[in-house]
Amino acid sequence: MQFTRHLVMLILASGVASGEDFSHAVPMLEKGTATYYVVATVGGQTVDLLVDTGAGYATLNRNIIALLRSAGVAQRGGAIEAVLANGQSIELPIYLISEMDLGGCVVRNVEVAQTPPNARNLLGLSVLRQTAPFSFSLEPAELRLSHCADVVPRNEDDAALCSGQPNSAGGKQPR
Repeated sequence: MQFTRHLVMLILASGVASGEDFSHAVPMLEKGTATYYVVATVGGQTVDLLVDTGAGYATLNRNIIALLRSAGVAQRGGAIEAVLANGQSIELPIYLISEMDLGGCVVRNVEVAQTPPNARNLLGLSVLRQTAPFSFSLEPAELRLSHCADVVPRNEDDAALCSGQPNSAGGKQPR
């Protein structure tokens, strides 16, 4: 059986994807066997997030949440009963984070579950749902997002993407 190196996963919020969908590409880093991470900025903290479309919530570990609370960008909400990959069920506190920057795509008012201090941080559906439709590609390894609240330009081509102006290759970027 041949492994397909290009996987696209679409979650459609409603209707059919339009030309403006997937307007922002976030590079993914492969760490280990088939695990992909994106770099996010949350409350001034740089955080590696494991892309996990099977997780209902994004998660941040207790150490990151403590920093965000002291910066005033995380507020305690309720709690959820979470079932871990090993089948264990635990209660996790939920925090409302004012904004999360995913490689220049700003997502506002995201709910994250707090995990133990050294747990991996996950990019789950509580954040991805807000950027739907989205696609996940392995070659190139990138997450394509839609409906960013703001797009923060990282370079000249990103600035062109934000403004609808021509990019460095002369082509007009979608707005």
